Amino acid sequence: MVIGYARVSTLDQSHALQLDALNAAGCERVFTDTASGTKGKDERPALAEALTFARPGDVLCVWRLDRLGRSVSHLIEMAAELRERDVELRSLTEQIDTSSATGKLIFHVLACLGEFEAGLIRERTLAGLAIARKEGRVGGRPRLMTPAKIAAALVMRDAGASSIEDICTALSVSRATLYRALRDGATS
Repeated sequence: MVIGYARVSTLDQSHALQLDALNAAGCERVFTDTASGTKGKDERPALAEALTFARPGDVLCVWRLDRLGRSVSHLIEMAAELRERDVELRSLTEQIDTSSATGKLIFHVLACLGEFEAGLIRERTLAGLAIARKEGRVGGRPRLMTPAKIAAALVMRDAGASSIEDICTALSVSRATLYRALRDGATS
């Protein structure tokens, strides 16, 4: 039996392209996940279900290798587990089929290239963030506690007339945000 597995990373993405390709490849049953590729099979319930469903002689088919995993070690671990269970791996985009020696070689080479590419992206992202920081730009969410809110919180706290809950309500922040701002504001 050919078993399909499709994965997207976020709810904003669609499985449609992968499902069309897997159905065209003759998959008799397809399992789908919405989860990061960096998550292990324990955190991707449909992958765990597909692996449980697979029997010796079956083929696990994916649209692309990166749908199965993001790191070389994870992909190799998955391939080894499938091999131990006498289940082959087929990737449609890379045209890999581990039932042949050539397919196994290509699988390992492409897995290494995929991890290399992810590493390059990570390095470029970190370099871009470093340049942005040098130029005074800071990423992330805007801070809820502005200097004016921190000053107001310190005044309310020091006056002793307001409870922590009252200060949080007045400033529309959580206790954790308030405590962090008071701690950081007191050291500045």
